[in-house]
Amino acid sequence: MKNTELESLINEKLNSSAFSDYGPNGLQVEGRDTVQKIITGVTASQALLDEAVRQEADAVIVHHGYFWKNESPIVRGMKRNRLKTLLANDINLYGYHLPLDAHPELGNNVQLAQLLGITVMVKLSRWYRGASCRCRYRVLSWPPGLKHVWAAVRCGAAIPARIR
Repeated sequence: MKNTELESLINEKLNSSAFSDYGPNGLQVEGRDTVQKIITGVTASQALLDEAVRQEADAVIVHHGYFWKNESPIVRGMKRNRLKTLLANDINLYGYHLPLDAHPELGNNVQLAQLLGITVMVKLSRWYRGASCRCRYRVLSWPPGLKHVWAAVRCGAAIPARIR
């Protein structure tokens, strides 16, 4: 499959154009034209990229990619090394942040809830353009024996100063 075809396919499936995100969603670093082998991960870390090179991957798809808003545009240090690895090995990097958080079937949150046996009762916000809240789900029940380690997150102007 062509790298741009893969991008279009994922963009459509995740409805990525519906999101105003903290960074670009889609193909962030272009590599070889044809993609046959894909490595996935949470963050485009050097360790993940090194594994992609070792596995001779054509593409890496991650939740946390590169080029975040308010991030320095200067390419040096860690950023330089990661980009050098991708470019020298002709590997495509695709990043999908909010689309992977919010997707009702494939999203990180819903997949984790299913894995843990958590019942998702209601969506708290849509995460689309203009949404000021990053809260996605409210937990109705916890699986037996699972220690509650997460606390509620409040969003908007009413956030206490100690959380800001």
